[in-house]
Amino acid sequence: MTPEDRDPPSSVDTDGAGSRSSSSTATEPSDRKAARKHLPVWQETLLLLGIALVLAIVIKALFVQAFYIPSESMEPGLVKNDRILVQKVSYWFGGSPQRGDVIVFEDPGDWLGPEEKAGPTSPVTSLMAKIGLYPSGGHLVKRVIGVAGDVIKCCDKKGRIMVNGVPLNEKGYAKLNGAECYGPMTSTCSWTDGPVPKDHVFVMGDNRSRSADSTVHMCPEDATDCVPGDEFVPDDLIVGKVFVLLWPSDHFQWIHRPATFEDVPDAS
Repeated sequence: MTPEDRDPPSSVDTDGAGSRSSSSTATEPSDRKAARKHLPVWQETLLLLGIALVLAIVIKALFVQAFYIPSESMEPGLVKNDRILVQKVSYWFGGSPQRGDVIVFEDPGDWLGPEEKAGPTSPVTSLMAKIGLYPSGGHLVKRVIGVAGDVIKCCDKKGRIMVNGVPLNEKGYAKLNGAECYGPMTSTCSWTDGPVPKDHVFVMGDNRSRSADSTVHMCPEDATDCVPGDEFVPDDLIVGKVFVLLWPSDHFQWIHRPATFEDVPDAS
């Protein structure tokens, strides 16, 4: 049989009825693309905003929240109106505040005035505050000086705060403003407080002459108009630990626990 006698190879189309149509195969991908219809720009924008809103709520509820420094009480490290971020997971899963931590906590009840408790007033900023994108009111920022069982004393001969008998070297972060010691808010450099109750902390601002902190709420021996124990902050009011100074950008820094607290022994 010669090559000419052989039947030419037959072409079968996709349904077996004849030759394959090359043109229909070539256009199939473009047909599928045409079938995919994009959402209008406004719908895509709303979808992205919705996703961002959900993520912001989840992040605020579980991980990080933004706050601002409301006063000069944490100078020189944190200046009024600085924006900070707080780790909300810092003390989860059995963790607890440590001496030296800078924390944000809710007002125990009588530490802030009405103006300081007020949060954002405009509808937009109020909504942003609720989802963690804008600082909210009613909170304080202080440094943990004593934890459960600690005894805090002011002061040694060099004007240093002592915790469980060990003096703290606070020159690297605390500010005196001409005061004689690192605990002057009681108008005296001779006082002792503690032991700190279980699940509570004793806090102080770094600007020791300008901070309404635990020292202000202590009850002097002859006081009749204060509540004993009001100086201690319950752990369940603590939002979390400050870990970064975010804004303004020229103030940006990571916030760490000072090394001086490593020398403090646990309460006996």
